[in-house]
Order: sequence, then structure tokens, then C-alpha cells
Amino acid sequence: MSPEFNLIKQYFTRPTNHTLLGVGDDAALVQTQVGMQLAISADMLVSGTHFFADTDAYKLGWKSLAVNISDMAAMGAQPKWATLAIALPAIDEKWLAAFSQGFFACADTFNVDLIGGDTTRGPLTISVQIMGEAGVGKSLRRDHAKVGDQIWVSGELGTAALALNALMDKLTLDEKQLETYRKSLEQPEPRVALGLALRDIANSAIDISDGLLSDLGHILEQSEVSAEIYLNDIPCNEYVSSHLHEEPVQKMLLAGGDDYELCFTAPIEMQYKIKELSKQLSLKLTHIGHIIPQKDGASKVVVSDDNGNIIEIKETGFDHFA
Repeated sequence: MSPEFNLIKQYFTRPTNHTLLGVGDDAALVQTQVGMQLAISADMLVSGTHFFADTDAYKLGWKSLAVNISDMAAMGAQPKWATLAIALPAIDEKWLAAFSQGFFACADTFNVDLIGGDTTRGPLTISVQIMGEAGVGKSLRRDHAKVGDQIWVSGELGTAALALNALMDKLTLDEKQLETYRKSLEQPEPRVALGLALRDIANSAIDISDGLLSDLGHILEQSEVSAEIYLNDIPCNEYVSSHLHEEPVQKMLLAGGDDYELCFTAPIEMQYKIKELSKQLSLKLTHIGHIIPQKDGASKVVVSDDNGNIIEIKETGFDHFA
């Protein structure tokens, strides 16, 4: 057996739950349920661009799948199948063992089958395709936001960006703070249960991967609307809250990215269901603004503080080609 196929057999082959034929043949065979549609997405993580070269392999394995599962959550889809294509500088048994353990820990948590992929030699690059099921006409989309909708976010924002800036020596956190905050950066928790529950509540949704302003902006563009949000209403950790008057911290909160929380819009009459859902899931859901008509024919996000001052952030999120 060649080193490539031995690698696949040893680290990435195991029994599956939703699959007729998985890893080991020319293609996988899956059976979707009657009345369901496939939701399909893909993400790539590149060493030096999306993660540090010395990132813990277990955590990288988790994150490489988690960021894709988050796309399923944003669509209100149940994640079920994934493929993994990975380029490796060399075969490192210790690294592969830890990476695959992290990947499958995430897969087990969200009941996802790895059904195929590819391996090759090259700069460390991880590409995952995720597939899930959503009921016909039930998926959440970016293009259904309505004027008058409330804008909500899950969890807290800015924590991953805070940890990243500390790791890059752009700010100083004590050891305990960094240990607490970096988990948001390295092991994000996809909001699958929330996405599934929002299918009959929300008009639109997106996961926050590149930054709140950038990702909310995608909803606005697709729905041809604008938005007003309130800086001091955006949920964040204690450090960000206490430094919110500082421009770099405002940027972390509004444009930092890597949050993998959900941003969604819903009619105002749904707010009581959303608050009840927050209790049921033990998950903070916060109203941060509302959808308004386009201004001057353009989709814009207007951010204001408690004093009514407009907050200007030039960089609205992560730019993949900056």
C-alpha cells in the first residue's frame, strides 16, 4: 500500500452513520431523506494565512471541521457529511494522529461522517467540503431580510480577535485571560442547534467568520437593505467591554472575525420566541439593531454608540486577498 493510502487508512478511515459507501472507493454514496435538500459548502485553511504554523494539531483538526459546520448552522441545515483534502509538507505521524483526533472529536460532537477527500505533498493546506440536509423551503438564506427586522447575534463577539491580537503581540493579556480567550479562536463552537431552531423564526442568517460588519453586509447586499446597529448592545467579554472606548478594540468587536456566532434577522413579533429559545439553548441571544431601507441606493451598516455618535470602521472584516 502506498504511503498516501496508508495515511488515509490509518488516520481518516472509520465506520460512518449516514453513508452507504464512504472512504475507500472512487466516490462516496449517500442517501438523502425524502423532502430534504442538500446544503453544500467548502472552506480552506492555509498555514500562515488562517492559522499559525505551530498551532496545536488537535485544535486545528477541530477548527478545520467546525468552521464548515458553522456554515450549515447558518443555513438551518443538519450537517451530515464532509470531505477532507489536505496538503502536507511531509508525513508527520504525531501531527497526523493529533489532527485526526481533533477532526473526529468535532465530527462526533455534531454527528458528521467523513466520506472522502485527497492528500498530497505541499504547503500545509486544509480544505473541507461540508454537506447537510435542510427541509425544502426551510433553509435560512441571506436574501430574505426585511425592513423592520430586528438584528440579533448569538454568544459574544470579539473574543477570537482579542486572542489573535494578543498572540501577535499587539496587546497584552495575562496568562489566564489568554488561555480563556484563545479557545474561541482555536476551538469555535458551531451553533447548529440554534440554526435548526431559527428555521421558523428568522428571515435571514449568516455565520460571523470575517467580522460582524462584513458578514452582516452580505445579508444587506443580498436583501437590498441597510442596517443600524448599536455598539454598546453588541455582546462581548469583560476585557472588550471595559476597553470599548478604544478604537482598536472597537475594530476587534465589529470587524475582528473568527467568531463563528450566528447573526440573524427576524420580525419584531418573534422576539419573545427568540428570548425563550435563548433559555432553552442556554445561549446568549442579543438584539443589536434593526434593518432599515437602503440609503442612497446602497447597503450600509450605520454603527452608533450610547451617545449617538457614529462609529467609523474603515476595515469591515478579514480580506482574503489583502
